Amino acid sequence: MGHISSISCNTPRQRVAPPAMVSFSGFEASGRRADALQGAQRPVVAMAAEFSSGGVGVRHSHRRAQFLHGLTGVMTVITETGSWTVSPQHALWIPPGVVHQSRCWGTVQLRTLYVEPDVTVGLPTSCQLMEVSSLVRALLNEAVTFPTEYDMDGREGQIMNLMLAEIGRMPAVPLRAPMPQDRRLARICEAILREPGNNQDLESWSQIGGLGRRTLTRLFRRETGMSFAEWRQQVRLMEALSRLTMREPVTNVALDLGYDSPSAFSAMFRRSMGISPRDYLRWSEQTEDLAT
Repeated sequence: MGHISSISCNTPRQRVAPPAMVSFSGFEASGRRADALQGAQRPVVAMAAEFSSGGVGVRHSHRRAQFLHGLTGVMTVITETGSWTVSPQHALWIPPGVVHQSRCWGTVQLRTLYVEPDVTVGLPTSCQLMEVSSLVRALLNEAVTFPTEYDMDGREGQIMNLMLAEIGRMPAVPLRAPMPQDRRLARICEAILREPGNNQDLESWSQIGGLGRRTLTRLFRRETGMSFAEWRQQVRLMEALSRLTMREPVTNVALDLGYDSPSAFSAMFRRSMGISPRDYLRWSEQTEDLAT
């Protein structure tokens, strides 16, 4: 009766080293790489990049759709139709041709996909913030190690296909501040985005926009679907998420954003997010630990 050789059983299995990941540093270098990837001979390509805290990119657009996720830090992304805060728990889908600009809070380790328009069927047709699953995060980390011309019929192609399918299933997150098209209202909104804690009253904002108070109120709801107060609160919430993710103390965030007390800020935060700021901080830390 034959037997299995003990040599074959005890021979250690050789480990295959994972492929090296190339990460592009800063907006200029990553922008050149992104431009090059628009013409890649694959329907989906991935890129890793890193941006320093306080970095601001130029306004630009891509021929392909973009799926943007930061493992660390926070990115604020502004388009002509809205503003989004992208924390490590979230990702932003940007359709082809949408002009956008990014600002970084803390060091941002970016993972992004560029997707050909003809394979975005079933995916959002407008910018959408999404919750990122641990599976999509793991697939993204793998995809950025692939060569540009990966094997579409092999493992790499299967991972890209699975990622697109999973992105289509990811739940949307209603954290968005829509931008009005009226230039007078846009002037007011841009001032608030620059200084969310500014507590000027409606009369003062009307003067900045060069229109009457009643006109501001009527136009604002018509163009954004929100009242002025609701819109400003949304901006403050997005700013708070950015700063809490950067581990800033709740008291500092509350007072800087114009709230009379930390308790007033916490009440607003709980109504909007369903948890307290401190609970969000703990949840954020746990999620980021999983990403590293």
